[in-house]
Amino acid sequence: MTSPKRIDTLVVGGGPGGTPTAMALARAGRKVLLVEKGAGLGGTCLFEGCIPSKIFWESSRRLRELRALGTFGIRAGERGEPDLDWAVIMERKHSILSRRAAAAMKAFEAIASLDYVHGSATLIGPRRAKIFPEQGDSYELDFSTAVLATGSVPNPLPIPGIDSPRVLTSEGLLEIEALPRSMVVIGGGPIGVEMAQIFRGFGTRITLLEAAPRILGPVDQDLALALERHMSEADGIEMHLSARVSAIRHEKDGVAVVFENARNESSTAYGERVLEVTGRHPHVAGLGLEKTGVRFDRHGIKVNGRLETDEPGIYAVGDVVGNPMFAHWATAQGLALARHLLGAEARFPTPAESTAVIFSTPEIAIAGLTETAARQAGLDIGVATYHYAKDARAQVAGTAEGMLKLVFEAESHRIVGAHALVEGASGNAGEAAILVDAGLSLESVAAAIHPHPTLSESFGMLAREVLASLDGGRA
Repeated sequence: MTSPKRIDTLVVGGGPGGTPTAMALARAGRKVLLVEKGAGLGGTCLFEGCIPSKIFWESSRRLRELRALGTFGIRAGERGEPDLDWAVIMERKHSILSRRAAAAMKAFEAIASLDYVHGSATLIGPRRAKIFPEQGDSYELDFSTAVLATGSVPNPLPIPGIDSPRVLTSEGLLEIEALPRSMVVIGGGPIGVEMAQIFRGFGTRITLLEAAPRILGPVDQDLALALERHMSEADGIEMHLSARVSAIRHEKDGVAVVFENARNESSTAYGERVLEVTGRHPHVAGLGLEKTGVRFDRHGIKVNGRLETDEPGIYAVGDVVGNPMFAHWATAQGLALARHLLGAEARFPTPAESTAVIFSTPEIAIAGLTETAARQAGLDIGVATYHYAKDARAQVAGTAEGMLKLVFEAESHRIVGAHALVEGASGNAGEAAILVDAGLSLESVAAAIHPHPTLSESFGMLAREVLASLDGGRA
């Protein structure tokens, strides 16, 4: 009998968590095998999530800007209304994804001690796995350490009609062949909000159903409510909150979604298509965890502060560990883990430092704790708000809507949360992340020279306003 192959590290999953982990370990000389079952390196983020959705978002944003040119003194002339060419949008999407996938593979292949298998892997013991290449025979191998980075998959609603071909997940929507005239979006989380506004910008009539009393539950309440108003009033999206979907019926010209409101009254929303985005759950099926000491439940694989499972030597990163489920979070975890496995000092990210951008209209940037989360953590905090209605750059850009909120410790003035709702917030998300991650104070932000007129200037202006209002403070 042939002895199994032996490697240093097996990485299962080639998304934004597994790929950088594998590359960092291999660059340091470790013998690494990465196994990816999906379309290629990049995982859900590249092929079915972050990147393709932002390609749609960019086209929708530019279309909205064209329609608003009259506000800036620019007339359309004889051209009239801009036309939408769906085939070109899809062509552009496939082109960008292909280029990025090819670039990722080229960088991957340049590392001598790094191997790649397009296929799946199953653990058959604490230090052994069986590899099933998409092409070729399966084989077994032994490893010293393993990193599980298999991501997450959509949560299907357990209701009649959910399996209708007209009901799409976000992955299915990104491959749709024609633009629907109407669509019912079930779920008011980040994906539901983004897709509702993107397709509304394309001209699709949108009805959004959310089971909670408001959209974007984990987001700062003031920002979420302001966006909710914008979606309803400015975008013309029909919104139903506290809506519990009970059935989906396939009809001749589309789909009927039956739901009950907070008063238990039954209503029906109609659309050519339904987008069902009611969350995701960690993807552990087929990993063979039952052959190891790894513990897991529906919330994800259980890990300690160093991302190690209950089975020594087996680690997990990204969505498969549970919330927060963001590509950049998975990357941060993976890079920290790689440093740890290489014997270097590693600082593992914590939820209190989590950052995110929601590509809504206006955009939302999040870093650190909301005021609700900070108080729940027992912190004595202060909260300051800056309204972009008075902001020079926002006024010039015609986007003077939204607010910036800073959450800070009352005594030390250390900033523990920064949250912005404004068109262009994604460009300031990095500054917000640094403020929280470095534990900077209001005084530090106030002293920094922010260029004028920019949206980033709002951080310094708000910090100075707060300090001027505090006893003993200085502007």
